[in-house]
Amino acid sequence: MLKEIKYLLFLLIIGIFLFITIKYYFSDTHKKRSFRSMNSIEEKINIYADKLPVLENDTKNIIEYVEKSNKKKKKKFNFWKLLESNE
Repeated sequence: MLKEIKYLLFLLIIGIFLFITIKYYFSDTHKKRSFRSMNSIEEKINIYADKLPVLENDTKNIIEYVEKSNKKKKKKFNFWKLLESNE
């Protein structure tokens, strides 16, 4: 009997918690507050972006391209031949 009352109390507390949170998040006051905070954050970002200095580009002709030459022949190693020669 005590177990059932305990489970019923747990379910009741969880149900009340869910009801209150859903009621709060779907209320008009919460929607107004969140919209106002979004607008104020957006305005702050725009003001901050206007104050940022624009840096001059100093990276012109900084990359040097090197042509790869195929004049050097690389020696090809064969794994099995290397093992045979060590015997």
